Amino acid sequence: MTTIQVFDPALCCSTGVCGVEVDQQLVTFAADIKWLEQQGTKVERFNLAQQPLAFAENPVVKGFLERSGQEGLPLILVNGDVALAGRYPRRAELARWAGISQFAVSAQPANTCKPGSGCC
Repeated sequence: MTTIQVFDPALCCSTGVCGVEVDQQLVTFAADIKWLEQQGTKVERFNLAQQPLAFAENPVVKGFLERSGQEGLPLILVNGDVALAGRYPRRAELARWAGISQFAVSAQPANTCKPGSGCC
């Protein structure tokens, strides 16, 4: 099973989807993560402000931060290897890393499109 780990910069809450001015990129990414989990992929997400030890105790992440600093975040690991840094991945990238078919990616989000509803 694929494990995707997301090491977020310091955010106000675990997803960054909070506060007065919500970043649409974070809203989209949170929905994509939820969709990915519904497809059976394990996703772990760490926030630098709330879980600094997760960053310090992971040698890959620690080395990345020593080289790039916090400005290089977010950092995405797939099965422990760096897959992406500096931006959040698109749903198609997440699906590819998880081995999910292109059809599943192009379908409506899982929370709004149910089999037999006519939208899929």
